[in-house]
Amino acid sequence: MPLDLVLLAAAATLPPRTAAPTPSMPVSTFSIVARDKTTGELGVAVQSHWFSVGSVVPWAEAGVGAVATQSFVEPSYGPLGLERMKKGVPADQALKELLAKDPHPDVRQVAFVDAQGRAAAHTGEHCIPGAGHHVGDSYTTEANLMLTGEVPDAMAAAFEAAKGPLAERMLAALDAAQAVGGDIRGKQSAALLVVRAKPSDKPWTDRLVDLRIEDNPEPLKEMRRLLNLHRAYEKMNRGDDATAEGKMDVALAEYGGAQTMVPDNDEFVFWTAVALVSNARETEALGLFAKAFRMNPSWMLLVPRLQRVGQLPATPGLVEKILAVGPESSLKAAARTGTP
Repeated sequence: MPLDLVLLAAAATLPPRTAAPTPSMPVSTFSIVARDKTTGELGVAVQSHWFSVGSVVPWAEAGVGAVATQSFVEPSYGPLGLERMKKGVPADQALKELLAKDPHPDVRQVAFVDAQGRAAAHTGEHCIPGAGHHVGDSYTTEANLMLTGEVPDAMAAAFEAAKGPLAERMLAALDAAQAVGGDIRGKQSAALLVVRAKPSDKPWTDRLVDLRIEDNPEPLKEMRRLLNLHRAYEKMNRGDDATAEGKMDVALAEYGGAQTMVPDNDEFVFWTAVALVSNARETEALGLFAKAFRMNPSWMLLVPRLQRVGQLPATPGLVEKILAVGPESSLKAAARTGTP
């Protein structure tokens, strides 16, 4: 039976007071909401057979808490829950307060974790089976419309056994959910959100990981690829910071780590070469420029432009020397003549 008909049938069986709200997005899914007890980071990870699950289910704020709102989704649980927890209301009390004001709590599935690690979850009696949740130490797992009832406990066991950063541990929980059957309808989208333990004076940096897979036949595999790429770019950023401080050995270690993680990324190779030549390490730089040009000849066009805006040393003949290591092509000719 098509999903819309399933949902209409489910709604028809509810008592009048709790008939499924309309409109309501039936985001049937599995998720984990957690606080890292070591770092204090807060996060949400989710997968669903629903388009763009990351736009409705996960909510988090640095130093405040994290929320997942799913099943017949009421998105306001996210901002309102965070608002209460920001005022110091414990997660379980904040959740109870919002449920008490909801005319349809029996079709909601919601989980809160606050900045102190207090966790609470709710699975309404009319969430579509298999539905349930598991409240652990500083985390919750929750699922509805699953193939089996094993998902919340499987996620909990995987999360507790996993090592490493919070994002990777939450992904391990999602993998475990899929391994015991996952969503009865299949897979489509996923999201991963991690925020700092405490808010900074630069709130735009407080989201440490914010990744979404909107529509993909293997969202968890794609999420792991993106998280690996995210970690590699973090290394590049740390390398840039070290370069600015004149710590080139540290920078090269970070740049090298990023290239090892994503060996086919020509961007990493090119900008490492730029950092080297800008720090009087021309011989090392030329080899990397040659590699970057082989991977993507378009980088040759950028070399003279960088020098014009002060991003490469104004050393006479430097541009010509760098371009000389690139393959002969129309792009190389255009770079030499300065043609856009």
